[in-house]
Amino acid sequence: MKRALVCAAFIVIQAAILPVWGAEPLLGTWHLDRQEIDGKDTNPEPLTLKVSQSGDKLVFAFSVPVNNVYFVAMTYTLKLDGLEADVKNGQGDKVGTIQMTPGGPLQYKLVLKSPHRPDSSGKLTVSPDGKKLISEAETLHGGQSIRSRQFFSRQ
Repeated sequence: MKRALVCAAFIVIQAAILPVWGAEPLLGTWHLDRQEIDGKDTNPEPLTLKVSQSGDKLVFAFSVPVNNVYFVAMTYTLKLDGLEADVKNGQGDKVGTIQMTPGGPLQYKLVLKSPHRPDSSGKLTVSPDGKKLISEAETLHGGQSIRSRQFFSRQ
């Protein structure tokens, strides 16, 4: 009887922690701490990124505060399979596309395209402790490469 209770407790514990092990590291709410353009710190506007899951897709929602109320400024919903997904502004209008694939443990490669801006390639990297997210992008603009890095912390 005692052995059966121990086995049952083990199964319950395994069932509780297995979903955590398989959880997507990007999921959560991220706050922009700082930003660099070509290695120089800039003074970014406040920004929050919320990544949630909807079925087999990830939903990215970027929000900015207006009079202390956060409004969604940009969204996209995608699978991590490299297929293009629409990027939409806060009004729901398509402003471009994004492609994203896993780039290794805790890393994701992406390509952003827009008819009004140069294409950007980059990557997202989640820290091993899951508390930090770094977004890096490189954009060719006027024949010159511009590198940006944004540093987020999990809220």
